[in-house]
Amino acid sequence: MIYEKYPALDRFLLSMPGAVRDFQPVWQWDRYLVGGKQFAGLCRPGAEHAAGYAGHPLLSIKVDPAEGDFYRRQYADVLPGFYSGKRTWVSIRLDGAVPEEEIFHLARRSYELVFARLTRKMQREICPK
Repeated sequence: MIYEKYPALDRFLLSMPGAVRDFQPVWQWDRYLVGGKQFAGLCRPGAEHAAGYAGHPLLSIKVDPAEGDFYRRQYADVLPGFYSGKRTWVSIRLDGAVPEEEIFHLARRSYELVFARLTRKMQREICPK
């Protein structure tokens, strides 16, 4: 499980209200979900995958398309989403040069984007007022 190599990131992702982790055996991904919807995923693609992805530990997260474009221009280690929508997901090489605070910021934004798309009922169940 790749999350074991990134305990601070794992704790951060699981600290968000309603967040849970599971393992997707078909993809070999550690997934982070809220309300049954994925907001982050950790994986390490094998050598058979495209250069840039292969062999790197990746955090894949949902983004606003403009924000994703901005971060891809800022950092060579922010790539179009691996095995996900290239416009609304990015993958960050965790062995690259993206500062940890930026990774955590993007992870929080991903959670917020996914949480906002849940039904009001589901949102209230996760965060009762």
